[in-house]
Amino acid sequence: MNTVDETQARRWRLVLGTAAEEGLGGLGSADDLAMDRALSALYNDDERSSDKRSGGLQGSAPRVARWLGDIRNYFPSTVVEVMQRDAVQRLNLTQLLLEPELLEAVEPDVHLVGTLLSLNRVMPETTKATARLVVEKVVREIEQRIAAQTVAAISGALNRAARISRPRLRDIDWDRTIRKNLANYLPEHRTVVPERLVGYGRKAQAVQRDVVLAIDQSGSMAASVVYASIFGAVLASMRSLKTSLVVFDTEVVDLTEKLDDPVDVLFGTQLGGGTDINRAIAYSQSLITRPTDTLFVLISDLYEGGVRDEMLRRVNAMKESGVQVVVLLALSDEGAPAFDHDNAAALAALGVPAFACTPDKFPDLLAVALDHGDLQSWANRNTSHS
Repeated sequence: MNTVDETQARRWRLVLGTAAEEGLGGLGSADDLAMDRALSALYNDDERSSDKRSGGLQGSAPRVARWLGDIRNYFPSTVVEVMQRDAVQRLNLTQLLLEPELLEAVEPDVHLVGTLLSLNRVMPETTKATARLVVEKVVREIEQRIAAQTVAAISGALNRAARISRPRLRDIDWDRTIRKNLANYLPEHRTVVPERLVGYGRKAQAVQRDVVLAIDQSGSMAASVVYASIFGAVLASMRSLKTSLVVFDTEVVDLTEKLDDPVDVLFGTQLGGGTDINRAIAYSQSLITRPTDTLFVLISDLYEGGVRDEMLRRVNAMKESGVQVVVLLALSDEGAPAFDHDNAAALAALGVPAFACTPDKFPDLLAVALDHGDLQSWANRNTSHS
């Protein structure tokens, strides 16, 4: 057997487990055997029963912590994140996540943060400090990744919106003025006669746009809550924007005052429970004082437990008053989630497209919305939509 065949046989043996050993051969190295044990604890059939799934992690938190340490040693971080999620789901490890020593061994990621936030109400004080460190690590990594792109995209949109058509001489954007007037080129004079001057307005110190984020905190929206809270904190740091953030299930909680620290925002949420979108929109309407200068972003899977017809009327009233309305079915890496197709279609009929958006696309979406661009066309090109 050549080297390529040996490598493939080894990989298949690790994937298929001990049942494939007779056909593919055994594992030789200590590292391979350790990897096999880690995989077996999570995925292998019980050696005594071929029709029953089992694992070897149920015993205690220290055992799980050792297992988490093993998978971090032998697998890349992307694989570790998948295995951690599978362990929580398949082996019912949710309660063990309340153990501080276990949290210290995990590979932090967005999904783990969502799980911890769902446990926030039952988490003992001895665990909360460790959980906060885990959440903070993920938040800071995401914040560092998205902040520059978000600020650049939004600043560009606001600058474009501030352009004026009758600028002072020192405020003329000569490049754009020439481009706009090329049809007026006079070859005999080798010059362009500008019929329209294009310039930039002076940067105002006042707030240019209001942004209201309303986030559904039902359990299925965990990743969206994490990302939206972090984006909210980034937006709140920009002087040109007035940013408000509310989270909701059947109740509505205004977390705007916590936006200077997205970790505080996240620990102010309570994942799970029902959904009353209409109530959340009603509260959000009370925050809007400048409709034509306001962007309202509703992040929800649209499974409404409140009054559906009233919800649609409120959205339409917002739009008719001049508010730019965006509905995101999810703000996450996974793409289009399960959502209420009837409500999404009803919103689309009102001229409010509903679509899923990944975090890397969200800054561009905000820029298009703040620039009063065509959101439907942008969604068709860039997102999973209804």
